[in-house]
Amino acid sequence: MRFSEGKRAVVVGYDAISPLGADLPEQWRNALAGQSGIGPLTRFPLHDDFPVRIAGQVPEIDHLDYPFLTPRHRAAWHSPVFRYGMLSVARALERSGIDIDAGLAPRVAVTYSSAVGGIDAVLAADRKWQAERKLPHPYANPNSCINMIGGKIAMLTGARGPILSAITACATGLTSMLVGAMLLAQDRADIALCGAVDCALVEPILAGFHTMNGAFHPKQGREDESPARASRPFSVDRRGFVVSEGAGAIVLATKEFAAAHGLHPTAELAGWGMTSDAHHFVMPAEDTVRQCMLDALGDAGVAPGDIAAINAHATSTRAGDRIEFDALRAVFAGKLPPVSANKSLLGHAMGASSAIETILALRGMEENVVPPTINHRPDPEMELDCVAEGARTLTQEHVLKNAFGFGGCNACAVLRKIA
Repeated sequence: MRFSEGKRAVVVGYDAISPLGADLPEQWRNALAGQSGIGPLTRFPLHDDFPVRIAGQVPEIDHLDYPFLTPRHRAAWHSPVFRYGMLSVARALERSGIDIDAGLAPRVAVTYSSAVGGIDAVLAADRKWQAERKLPHPYANPNSCINMIGGKIAMLTGARGPILSAITACATGLTSMLVGAMLLAQDRADIALCGAVDCALVEPILAGFHTMNGAFHPKQGREDESPARASRPFSVDRRGFVVSEGAGAIVLATKEFAAAHGLHPTAELAGWGMTSDAHHFVMPAEDTVRQCMLDALGDAGVAPGDIAAINAHATSTRAGDRIEFDALRAVFAGKLPPVSANKSLLGHAMGASSAIETILALRGMEENVVPPTINHRPDPEMELDCVAEGARTLTQEHVLKNAFGFGGCNACAVLRKIA
């Protein structure tokens, strides 16, 4: 269904916090330099038999001057998803120049979400009950509610438009943008605060990914290899994903709102697709992944040859990377543009990954550069250009962003640069 051109979504602001750094300029510099954000896991004491030893951890932010980082606020809202998520949105709004006043508030939607949410709060409450028979803190349940992240962002910004949590596992960040764009297209809002946050570095989540054979496991005899080498998407020696954490916020507005208020959009969400694999709880399906990309291209009205670069989902799993490659090869008839796999730098921040990666793609479009895929050793079964030599100068009018999640949730978007 086509909507008026004036209601199409444009990007007017964005911000992220990730294992690459606490502020966006630092993250961008590190990405272009091929600097990995993966290191030893220090979020909790590690027993000798704990199977996961590395992670992508974000830097300390509590010293920053924001009202939601006060000791009192952190004591109540102790799950890091709240301070990371709120920080990303506050800075994205600052970047956009939008002031949400009483007149605008009813036209501001919130679709910001999370795949895992504040599960750490439930674990902490359960452990205290088991060990000390102490009842949970009054904020324990609110900390664990995934939709509370969007709620706190609405309270922070004053947004009073539609609010919902679109959860599609590891595709959550990009899905949040697509749902936000739907609300704009249907004239239910003029602005949408989109994105996702996840902080899944807790023992049962990490150990669970290990028992699923999803998390990185070093080759026998190479346990001392640098953590920076562990995440290697599309590589012949890929051995699973590295779990990380982070947050990314993207502020969308309608074209007509941006023009009327003197905003300066950097890119347009030109087209998108969403499909369900209806296949397997974790194994993606090549045909529906392929269809999702084709739907995004068709919605944008562009041909595969118009895509200058691809920002891949690329988690570093053997099956997942291969299926994404097969789908790309079919869509692009074997003539693939450069493919950047940001998880080589960031690790896998669950639902936040696709939001952070979209921001890196947007920044690359603005500066005519594609971040590198590090740790890449070519797989003879997957012939593709991973920008393995380092950051590459490249003019990009259109970029395809892929994101796929557990349960067969696929989301793809075509981003168009605005000169």
